[in-house]
Amino acid sequence: MTQTVFIQMDRTKKRIEKIGLISLGCSKNRVDSEIILGLLKNNGYILTQNPEEANIIIINTCSFIESAKREAIESILEMAQMKKEGRCRFLIVAGCLAQECGVELFQEIPEVDALIGPGEMARIIEVIDQLNSAASRKAFHFLNRTSFLYDHSWPRIRTTRHHLAYIKISDGCDHCCSYCLIPKLRGAYRERGLESVVAEAKTLALEGVKEICLIAQDTTAFTGLPLLLERLSSIEEGPWIRLLYTYPFSVNHALIDIMAKYPNVLPYLDIPLQHSHPGILRAMNRPSDIKHIETLIHSARSSIPDLVIRTTFIVGFPGETDNEFKHLITFVQKMHFDHIGVFEYSRERGTAAYHMHGQVSKRTKHKRYKEIMALQADISNEKNRSKLGRIIEVICDYPDPDQQGIMIGRTKGQAPEIDGLTRIAGEDLKPGDICRTKITGASVYDLEGIKAI
Repeated sequence: MTQTVFIQMDRTKKRIEKIGLISLGCSKNRVDSEIILGLLKNNGYILTQNPEEANIIIINTCSFIESAKREAIESILEMAQMKKEGRCRFLIVAGCLAQECGVELFQEIPEVDALIGPGEMARIIEVIDQLNSAASRKAFHFLNRTSFLYDHSWPRIRTTRHHLAYIKISDGCDHCCSYCLIPKLRGAYRERGLESVVAEAKTLALEGVKEICLIAQDTTAFTGLPLLLERLSSIEEGPWIRLLYTYPFSVNHALIDIMAKYPNVLPYLDIPLQHSHPGILRAMNRPSDIKHIETLIHSARSSIPDLVIRTTFIVGFPGETDNEFKHLITFVQKMHFDHIGVFEYSRERGTAAYHMHGQVSKRTKHKRYKEIMALQADISNEKNRSKLGRIIEVICDYPDPDQQGIMIGRTKGQAPEIDGLTRIAGEDLKPGDICRTKITGASVYDLEGIKAI
């Protein structure tokens, strides 16, 4: 996901400077970027949409897997070229790639003027001030990984649609999955206070937000998560509350009971499992009791009949044989997940898995990726077709740009940007409306329907 916002400032009243921000990566990165924008606005910045006029460009990067790094490097190189040819005086690289690569970025891309890690985003104004006050071109880096975590009092400019917002309830991670760099890049787990999250949610609801997605590296690590959901469910304006990024062995009956009890706590469980074979899970340094997961999922489905479950898997992890991959295929067939995301294992320097024996070839990883996605396509198509004729609530996101009279929206089982869409035919619909929709068409990922009377 890429969001680009360009902002203009007049802090000196002698010269107008324009600052561009490019945000790469996941929704957690998006929230960081929104905080940066809020800080910039509070220091006199004004939004503009012309990147070629930017005097300062900030790129908030992701480096979770190799493809994310490539996207970040390509963006940096593109902006570096713009610096050579245009008005840009300073190029700032922020976020996870800055933290991972450090001063190496200065050496490889000399157009980069400053680095700021994800733990020091709050210092963005200081970074800009130092660049502006330097007598000559200097490279500044802010990578000490402080314990930055915003709360409800921080300024923020949302870049989502008006009716949708993400709330980051914590940052960092204490899990040590052998394939993952996040603890090194984001630091140890730290969480916001419950009252701060509730206060932010209330403010968003008053602003007209109809769907709030709770995000973190691990949302189930949040102290008193069931209580938080209960408090959020009682907000008078009643926005949908969607819980993302749960850790499998932290999902418990108390959480399931809350989801079953409160209608606006969505019956949607995002539970990244990563694999099914106990040996591979142990190598990943994740809990390996897959029978526990099966029991949990069966129990959750019994408690919440309309529960939608999304998960993710990694194929081609070091040591994954054909038999272990078949174990995963059998597991997917058996569990019938509503949505799955599949990643080909990305070998990342600095992780324990990087040095493991039994690295799987790119060709084999891609073959396994295609096989499991083809299987899931059949499952998803079957599940979507089972909704034909039903009346389901759909939140409207935006008008279909290709077909007049059609609104693009999502059911409670379709999370923004990662799941399918629902196309609704009906009059007088606008973004943010929650519409009762009769499902008239279904495909592998998407649904179609008409506004129900």
